[in-house]
Amino acid sequence: MFVLVSYDIPNDKRRTKIHNALKSYGEWVQFSVFECDLDDTNYARLRARLSALIKPEEDSIRFYFLCRTCSPKIERIGGKPPTDDSIFFAG
Repeated sequence: MFVLVSYDIPNDKRRTKIHNALKSYGEWVQFSVFECDLDDTNYARLRARLSALIKPEEDSIRFYFLCRTCSPKIERIGGKPPTDDSIFFAG
């Protein structure tokens, strides 16, 4: 399955942990957005891992499932893909 994962994490330390966890499963395409091509097992692992890292009352993670025929239709206008410096802080 092709999954677009976005997150809104106000805490820098937790946001970095979420980012690092997602790097193991997908490609970082924008700040707080990853594209992941996952099987059912890896999706379950990723979801469990992320769930363990967040504070549900403060943090939000969204999973958008795209069909196989939809992912090649993703269009990008402008901008460079983000480079991965492993740690980032937004604020």
